[in-house]
Amino acid sequence: MSNDDPGEPTTPLPPNAGQWPAQPDGQPIGQPGVQPLRQHQNPYPPPYPAPGGYYGQQPGAPYPPPTQPYPTSDPTGDRSSQAKVPAWTWPAVAMVALVVGLGGGALAGALVANEGSGPGEVLRVERRTAPPLPADNGSIAAVAAKVLPSTVQIVAAYDGKAQGATGSGFVLDDEGHIITNNHVVAQAEEDDGPIEIIDQNGDHAKATVVGRSTVYDIAVLKVAGAKDLEPAAIGSADQMRVGETVVAIGSPLGLSATVTSGIVSAVNRPVTTGEGENDNSYINAVQTDAAINPGNSGGPLVNLQGEVVGVNSAIASLGSQVASDQGGNIGVGFAIPIEQVQVTTAQILRTGTAQYPIIGANVSGTEGLDGATVDSIEAGLPASDANLEVGDVIHEVDGKPVTSSIDLVVAVRSHVPGQKVTLVVERDGKTFEVTVGLDAKTG
Repeated sequence: MSNDDPGEPTTPLPPNAGQWPAQPDGQPIGQPGVQPLRQHQNPYPPPYPAPGGYYGQQPGAPYPPPTQPYPTSDPTGDRSSQAKVPAWTWPAVAMVALVVGLGGGALAGALVANEGSGPGEVLRVERRTAPPLPADNGSIAAVAAKVLPSTVQIVAAYDGKAQGATGSGFVLDDEGHIITNNHVVAQAEEDDGPIEIIDQNGDHAKATVVGRSTVYDIAVLKVAGAKDLEPAAIGSADQMRVGETVVAIGSPLGLSATVTSGIVSAVNRPVTTGEGENDNSYINAVQTDAAINPGNSGGPLVNLQGEVVGVNSAIASLGSQVASDQGGNIGVGFAIPIEQVQVTTAQILRTGTAQYPIIGANVSGTEGLDGATVDSIEAGLPASDANLEVGDVIHEVDGKPVTSSIDLVVAVRSHVPGQKVTLVVERDGKTFEVTVGLDAKTG
């Protein structure tokens, strides 16, 4: 696992899962015997004919069209607790980026601005979003009515097909910016293929990619002349408590304007997604049992005040092999915290690219899930100037336990370039602290 590619939290393996294999740069390939779901095209282009029939329809009957209009009807406190679940309690799971090609969800956002000039400046949030619902609101119906108008479906080119993939997004501001997952639009942008958004009224509009981040799985789109799109309110994942009710909105399997609800199952859960070294994403995730399926990608996870607290991005799947058409909801979904979305979005809007922090050391997991071992240190980067050596085992980052290389990467990427982190390091049986600065890398 390369610290040059840090991101957000992932579930540790059980002790009997064995060591993760490492690529030449020290970055683990994946969990033993577990393959992440691959992105795939929509097997049923609009109007999505269903081979076996759906909802009492005859075989071959179509899905409800993804362009159908959305419905138009109409907690607070100190929430900063966090628990570390022992690694042995978790089964081996495949962390899956919710693939484009099976529909997507909606997520509302806020315009973020940086008043500083350096990469290490902490970003100030300029809240130009809708007001939240009353703090005592307990109605999921009210939340759905508020957030659906800020939700769009995204149809993008994939594998040579103009409408080969679908996903979701949410309206960021009144300038036509849309937030979604990078994996929803990555291939369309690389191949210069068409991208469209479909609003709550079923109206289509062309969208272009402003910028995207592979390591955080965030993309910012721009829709020209989208004055009628309604920005959503932005909340805080940091303030969410385990057990609070959340609502996910999206278009799973192409079924637009789908609303599901559940609770926050865990916070600060290290999760990694992706299919290889060049497209791995790391998420310091909000875990939820709200039903999330392929197609919810980029959709919002919101609190009962109708505020977006995360971007639905990944699901966990049981089993040693997961095919692209077999992934589905098992009550373990993951969302990118809105705080990270805001930071990455601000960078993209300011420069067209996003940066992530690195310490300049490649690491791998240890036996017994007890830390991350430094495999190599890159010259000229912060780790080479700090008291770090090859063979050191890192056990903590800023007081948070490190049980694997993923934990370390996630902890580092939860910061901003230019900041510093304090590591608890073990060397030759002795434990000591090391302070390391964070350099910046584009991705």
